[in-house]
Amino acid sequence: MKRHSKVHELAKMIDHSLLHPTMTDDDMAKGCKIALDYDVASVCIKPYAIPLAVSLLKDSDVLVGTVIGFPQGNSTIDVKVTETNQACMDGAVEIDMVVNIGKVLQEDWGYVKKEIKAVCEATHAHRAILKVIFENDFLPEDKYKIKLCEICSDLGVDFVKTSTGYGFVKGIDGSYNYKGATHDDLKLMRADSADRVQVKAAGGVRTLDDLLAVQALGVSRIGATATIAILEAANERFGGGSSKHVESEDSPSGY
Repeated sequence: MKRHSKVHELAKMIDHSLLHPTMTDDDMAKGCKIALDYDVASVCIKPYAIPLAVSLLKDSDVLVGTVIGFPQGNSTIDVKVTETNQACMDGAVEIDMVVNIGKVLQEDWGYVKKEIKAVCEATHAHRAILKVIFENDFLPEDKYKIKLCEICSDLGVDFVKTSTGYGFVKGIDGSYNYKGATHDDLKLMRADSADRVQVKAAGGVRTLDDLLAVQALGVSRIGATATIAILEAANERFGGGSSKHVESEDSPSGY
């Protein structure tokens, strides 16, 4: 089915997220089918399921991505590099790595730079691309985000990314708060990153209007679980009607 060029453009901004902790192999296979039917940019799948995604998406132009040090970023540098090498050998061509958030907060920039450099070199050695996840909800001041943008720009990282989608902060009253990809953060990340570094929004981009709004801010990728809702709305608005490729999104939601 030939799609309107705007719908295709928007589809190719979406990394379909298959990372919820409760997802089974069957859930992830269904998610790959959604990604294939809607011809999105990629799936972002759990590391152990990379071979499954590679086999299901063979001969398509839907890419296979995965996460490293996810979601808390606490693995050692060597472990993150090992994870990256294994993921790429298994067939992943996009790597979304979570920084060591504690090291960012204590401003141990030497460590942070060493970590990102090591994973970036491993990723690029496999001709894959690297997206560095800041988890902005954990960073109380813009100075941390600006410094991360500068480091990522200097090291030749391919994308800077707002969030994991799972960075829920427990308050003193026991409640959880989560913002995800805010417009203020996206503006900052676009302004403080080199032109060649792209920006990925993850966490809370769940409607077509959300996607169009972040696109206008300079975002070129989003992480989404609401892929069907977003692209069916795009088909209605730009393509002359629903594509009706898939009836429902029945897998667990995440970011």
